Amino acid sequence: MYEEMINDADACYLLAEEKAARYFSSLYEQVTEKSYLSALTQDFQLWQQNHIRRHSWLDFFTKAKRKPDNRDYHMYIQWLNHTGKLDDYLDRSVSYLYMRDLGKALDSPDTQTRIQRMAADIKQHLLHTKRGQQPEVISLSKLYRWGQKEGIENAVIWLIHKLRRVSTHIPEGLDAEQAQRKLIKIILGVVLHVMEEMGDDTSREERSRRLDEAIRLGYSYGLTYPFIDDLLDSQVLTLQEKKKYSHMIRTALLTGTVPKLGEWTGSNMAMIRYVHAELRDAFEYIKGVQRPETQRTFFEQSYVFFHSQEIDRMKDLSHADYANEDLYIPIILKSSSSRLIARSVLSAPEDEGFDHRTFYYGIYNQLADDFADMFDDMRDGAVTPYTYYLTYREQRSDLINPFELYWAVISHLIHNVYQSDPKSREVILDRAINGLKRCKERVGVEKYNEIMEILTFDIPEFNRLIQHMVRKAVDVDFFDKLLRDQVITHFKNDRKEKEDFVQTLHQVRDQLNRNLQISKHEGMPPMKEPLIDAANYSLNGDGKRLRPIMTWVMGVHEYGLDGAAIMPLLRSLEYMHTASLIFDDLPTQDNASARRGRPTLHEVHNSATAELTGLLLIQRAVQEQSSLEPFDPQAVLALMRYSAQKAEDLCMGQMMDLDSKGKPLTLEQLNTLCFYKTGIAFEASLVMPAILARVAEEEIDGLKRFAYHAGIAFQIKDDLLDLEGDVLLLGKPVGQDVENNNSTFVTVLGREGAAREMWNHYCLAVEALQELPRSNAFLKHLLDYIVQRER
Repeated sequence: MYEEMINDADACYLLAEEKAARYFSSLYEQVTEKSYLSALTQDFQLWQQNHIRRHSWLDFFTKAKRKPDNRDYHMYIQWLNHTGKLDDYLDRSVSYLYMRDLGKALDSPDTQTRIQRMAADIKQHLLHTKRGQQPEVISLSKLYRWGQKEGIENAVIWLIHKLRRVSTHIPEGLDAEQAQRKLIKIILGVVLHVMEEMGDDTSREERSRRLDEAIRLGYSYGLTYPFIDDLLDSQVLTLQEKKKYSHMIRTALLTGTVPKLGEWTGSNMAMIRYVHAELRDAFEYIKGVQRPETQRTFFEQSYVFFHSQEIDRMKDLSHADYANEDLYIPIILKSSSSRLIARSVLSAPEDEGFDHRTFYYGIYNQLADDFADMFDDMRDGAVTPYTYYLTYREQRSDLINPFELYWAVISHLIHNVYQSDPKSREVILDRAINGLKRCKERVGVEKYNEIMEILTFDIPEFNRLIQHMVRKAVDVDFFDKLLRDQVITHFKNDRKEKEDFVQTLHQVRDQLNRNLQISKHEGMPPMKEPLIDAANYSLNGDGKRLRPIMTWVMGVHEYGLDGAAIMPLLRSLEYMHTASLIFDDLPTQDNASARRGRPTLHEVHNSATAELTGLLLIQRAVQEQSSLEPFDPQAVLALMRYSAQKAEDLCMGQMMDLDSKGKPLTLEQLNTLCFYKTGIAFEASLVMPAILARVAEEEIDGLKRFAYHAGIAFQIKDDLLDLEGDVLLLGKPVGQDVENNNSTFVTVLGREGAAREMWNHYCLAVEALQELPRSNAFLKHLLDYIVQRER
């Protein structure tokens, strides 16, 4: 059976290869005869009427309205809107997506209506996005809000968890930002496919079901890019590991079943285990949602894609004898089949002309991408049409110029695929000139001119026309490129901010741990020493110290307070928090046996010692606050008054918790209880340094709103961890809430409902953070940590 499938697959590949060879032959003929030049020259003459602007003396007075740097996402969109260019910008951008991702012909009235509708929706979102806010595709809060609107919160939560896991398993040696961008791009493309297929008469239930499925399918298919293509292209795996890994993938495509991983040793073992498990689940999900009649198409196209990738991947730049067909036919196959797979993954209905347009379109995008990556590929020794031509052009006169082939493909698309449709011509040429402009800007004028001189040696007149367009043409930029740059910048900045966040956590935590111990002095009453030992035992536990860390960051980074001067405040917060945990763990309350990875204090000593130790720590906290001598006495008094009020609130919250045992609570009651038990401490950590810094009341109110929702999100995560957490990571037993018959977010809402409520409070906290007068990356990452932590 296996041998029959191999023969079948090889026959399928040969058919696809023959079709690609015929396409390449026609392109080769156009390049050798230069027949594409006259048609494209006429196309550009028509095209430039909308893109070459004559300057007038009035331009001198409009410098303030000149085009801003498009790296400033918000300013650029506002400038487009201000100058009346936004509608055309979005129209060509969405039109391009419909051509590239959906395989649509732009001369269809129905397609034009859909493009206009989508462009209008995007415009509404863009104009209501405040400066500094992230685009929806990289904002977890906006993504979740969209999920709420569509009734697919569970799928969005699942996706957020999956994307986070992927980001932590991308090995060194892969471009993490690009890998994540590609994955998100595929997910968006699949969701766009599904939204395109649905009409206005689709019921809300059916729409939610299909979008939920699209998200999971998009992730499942998109996962192949970082964990198959990128991984096999990289130097992460050894040659033996690549061979074994490739064989496993080929076997899955030929048999329909992912083989077991088997023995795998070495430094890549943990990563491969994760990748194998994740790809296996993705493969099974794709199979499970497909109709029987589309499964064969899916496997055939997937095999063509993988095999063409493998052939392309095996090339070596030191090999000087590759024929033109060796270079281009695998590219035609992999670039077209990747999008054909996406459609078969969705089991999408037949669309007349889709396969035809997609097959011919693929190499256009691939050659554009290879041109953009040409210098990186040369550095890495990768074989692409451009790197191979640049390496051997002087030795081999038979090599086809990939830059000329690119323009031959464009001519073929405009006239033979899209039948000289003006809108299609407009979008394709916009994209081509935009790609050259971006290259020139990225590598610099000197390097750009040098490479153009090589690539256009045989077409000097056409090159002059192209370069005139590159210098003079306007309105050729695209939203997806702006978004691409924004996403990559976000991922890079986000990674740096996370590193800073983790470093800050460790540094402040270590500093605080060195200063937390209560010292014993000579002449101390003998009965006091056991209490101090007990206090230090509790303080020495593996605590996260989140609350004092928040205080330090707000005080030092945001308000400019002296770090050493506020150390007493940090100690007071940790003393108060540790005291509350000691009381909380007592047999008369939660009766916990472990805390912070060790036995609780009453287990080590007894309840009486634990109670007295808690009281001692509370009094120590008051002493610490009263020693904030470098600050305005009135501010210190205000802080102590506020602290006492919050301590009362914490006691009330604990009383509410004890009173609620065994009683069913409503969500409103649970939120109130949670705020008094957890949110109050978060609020105090943010507000107390603000009081010392004499911050305006409006800002303090914003901090309170953030703390309220962050505190509830924190408690819900605790409830979820109590249900499904790892006892070794948590440092305390799991399942205590059920054992103690406590009402929690999980018992009231169920696991999925609790997760949805947590993400809703996450969004409310983000929205409160966005209203604050100062941007605070630490609090943003603290919020992410709260909902994504494992302890």
